[in-house]
Amino acid sequence: MPNRSGTCTRSGPPSVTPNVVVWSGGVAPAGARTMVWMDDVDAPPESNLLASAREGDSAAFERLVAGYRRELYAHCYRMLGSVQDAEDALQESLLGAWRGLAGFAGRSSLRAWLYTIATNACLRLVTRRPRRMLSADHGPPRQSTDDLGVPVAGPVWLEPWPDDVPATEAGGADPEASYLRRESVELAFVAALQHLPGTQRAVLILREVLEFSAADVARILDTTPASVNSALQRARKAVDQRVPRTPQRAEWEALGADGQRELVDAFVAAWERADLAALTELLAEDARFTMPPLPAWFDGRADVGRFFAERVFATPWRLLPIRANGQLAFACYQGDPEDGRYRLGAINVLSLRAGRIAQISGFLDPEVHRYFGLPEYFGLPERR
Repeated sequence: MPNRSGTCTRSGPPSVTPNVVVWSGGVAPAGARTMVWMDDVDAPPESNLLASAREGDSAAFERLVAGYRRELYAHCYRMLGSVQDAEDALQESLLGAWRGLAGFAGRSSLRAWLYTIATNACLRLVTRRPRRMLSADHGPPRQSTDDLGVPVAGPVWLEPWPDDVPATEAGGADPEASYLRRESVELAFVAALQHLPGTQRAVLILREVLEFSAADVARILDTTPASVNSALQRARKAVDQRVPRTPQRAEWEALGADGQRELVDAFVAAWERADLAALTELLAEDARFTMPPLPAWFDGRADVGRFFAERVFATPWRLLPIRANGQLAFACYQGDPEDGRYRLGAINVLSLRAGRIAQISGFLDPEVHRYFGLPEYFGLPERR
């Protein structure tokens, strides 16, 4: 939802038991069932909730898992590279936890038990669905802007992650949200994870991001600590070859407050005014522009500039700064020549390097847009 800074934050996914849908903030989708707004609920001690949930109290179960729901959702996203797949895995995990609660003996923490269920739900999905990819994984870049190709349908593209409330804003200092204030949801990192076998992917996330011990991870994956450490070494090597040395958070912070504001203002002004010279001045020499589900993508400042000149700037636009994957992003609204209204057409996530834009990752799928809670038309209130 748009906030005071002009950025937008998402509404979280629901966690489901047979009768209740729990939301921690934001807007529930049309047709949602009974809702419990967890922001307004003071939960009893975990042991009390656990005892009630074991006796079949679904409301107690919802309150029991509410504190873990967001981090489990982020875990599923890292594992699967898709907000839609992550939502499926989260629902399967919470339903499995509800049904299997009687078997939770308390030998591990509730958090570790929930991660065991969620990780294995993700691993099952990994075997059933194709690997999520970036445009460069699909095919070579194009130079001609005449044919952008036929949209590649199906669950094949990496999807952006809608950021939660930043730590600098009200409610954003919650320690439980610290997992989102790290490099662990940046596009390049999540994309690199998708190149790993499922077990290596799980090991790297559980050990490096979530900081479970090797023994804990071995219990989660039903293997040995030695196997965990071996898989971690292989996973680290593979991921290090695919991610930039400097994370996006550091690139953004290096700009400073003034530099950040100048970059946002310059990018919005150049795009909205169709100022090609100003826009390309912001790009690195080897900048890329991608736009799944269209297969076409452009590599290098000259080709990206030609695409903007010949295709993007053929219609007017309005931009709204947001955050996605811990990175600067923009909701881009395209003008309709028939009625003059600006409709949401893309979410573009920027990757920076040394103060310039190294990549504009565009996402055109409306099914992805809905997770950001953005208004369909520019200038209208957020969706209710």
